[in-house]
Amino acid sequence: MPKAGKKYRASVVAIGDQGVVDSVRAIELVKAAAKAKFDETVEVHIRLGIDPKKSDQNVRGTVVLPHGTGKTKRVIVFAKGEKAKEAQEAGADVVGDQDLIDRIKGGWNDFDIAVATPDMMGAVGSNLGRILAARMPNPKVGTVTANVRQAITEIKGGKVEYRIDKAGVIHSIIGKVSFTEASLLENLNVLMDAIVRAKPASAKGTYLRSVTLAATMSPGVRVDPSRLKAAA
Repeated sequence: MPKAGKKYRASVVAIGDQGVVDSVRAIELVKAAAKAKFDETVEVHIRLGIDPKKSDQNVRGTVVLPHGTGKTKRVIVFAKGEKAKEAQEAGADVVGDQDLIDRIKGGWNDFDIAVATPDMMGAVGSNLGRILAARMPNPKVGTVTANVRQAITEIKGGKVEYRIDKAGVIHSIIGKVSFTEASLLENLNVLMDAIVRAKPASAKGTYLRSVTLAATMSPGVRVDPSRLKAAA
């Protein structure tokens, strides 16, 4: 088994044997453990007490983090006419209709999120369903909308999507190590509030099973779900 690198070992020492802590202490430890030369992303991993195989327990949604994510997202918009003009004015990186569809079919994929007006979804779905896959515009997360200006503003401003994976775990980001502790805490609280509100009515038992915070290149810090808002 390969030996852990020097920086990772330093991160482990910085965290120490803390056990399960409140969210304030967890953020302090994550920032202290970040030893990489770049501005690491702060991630949160949340195990939920749901059955991901049941369609009525599919926890999924979006939330706008008050302090953003620290990442610049490239947004493309499928629209035409006045809506295309509106998208360009709102700051979309690429806007088009059939020309944009053809460009993606030709292999171009230099974007993070795709938005579409409702009238474009027939063409987008039939031509790009398999190509876009998880990046396909979806009305459930607000990326199929007539209000493209609002959609672009929210995405550029820090909107994140959360969804469970096959193991019932949500993986998301809450910012960068360079963020202040207060900003990371507020982003975390807003995200957790949204996930708690999204609890399926059919979910039984403990909903928040475990919460772990970590920077990109560092070990995780376990957070007590009942102490997430210790300083809120």
